[in-house]
Amino acid sequence: MVGNVNSLKQKQIKRYWELLSVLVQRNLKTRYRGSLLGVYWSLLNPLIMTGLYTAIFGATFASYYNNSIINYVLAAFTGLVVINFFSASTSQALGSVVGNGSLLNKIQLPVSIFPVSMIAANIFQFVVAVFPLLALMTLINSKSIINIFALIFPFIGLILVCTGVGFVVSALYVFFRDLSYFYELVVFVLWISSPVFYPAAIVSPHIKPFLNLNPLSPIIESLRQITLSGALPDFHLIAHSLISSIIMLTIGWFCFKLWRHQFMDLL
Repeated sequence: MVGNVNSLKQKQIKRYWELLSVLVQRNLKTRYRGSLLGVYWSLLNPLIMTGLYTAIFGATFASYYNNSIINYVLAAFTGLVVINFFSASTSQALGSVVGNGSLLNKIQLPVSIFPVSMIAANIFQFVVAVFPLLALMTLINSKSIINIFALIFPFIGLILVCTGVGFVVSALYVFFRDLSYFYELVVFVLWISSPVFYPAAIVSPHIKPFLNLNPLSPIIESLRQITLSGALPDFHLIAHSLISSIIMLTIGWFCFKLWRHQFMDLL
């Protein structure tokens, strides 16, 4: 009996993985059909925005990064790649269930695979285009292979946060089709409340407890510490980012599972 249950679970996992692979390939081909740079467009945006932030804020905030403009450039870039990944993956996940409503009405598929496939497509982009540059930055600053491997942990935290939020917004969009307009505001608030272009040290102690509720903040701080400090990874920061990420994923999956049975009546 136990063997049959395990065999069934293995078949379900294999089917889910095969469906996920097909959907990710479809997403990437659709997104970059006829594109010159392909997945490297995901790198171009943070590079341009880093240059813009450096021109405006570099001289002002360099003092918080050992009076080094280069360190500010690297700090701004790490913050931007996090917020860009979050914005792109969750915004694409938002409409994924509704966008595949006709398919769900014809074929019995696991509904969760659609937001997950959007996150997975962005993971592929990040690994191919952005991660090698972050690894090079880390190697130059820390000269440690340990730090390069440690980059995986805040990235896992980022994936978990995006997946949790993706579950929530994709489920809510089934019920509220104007959610996309409100979600743009939510992303802006998260961006401005994250230490993307400014150092966390300038935030008032009275406001900082509220900003610490932002799940992206510990991820950005952990990524910067690993990449820029030259010291060994701060496991307290890593643990903070992972714990908050697991909480976000748990909340997102609970909400998605709670509302999922109502989807088919509205698609």
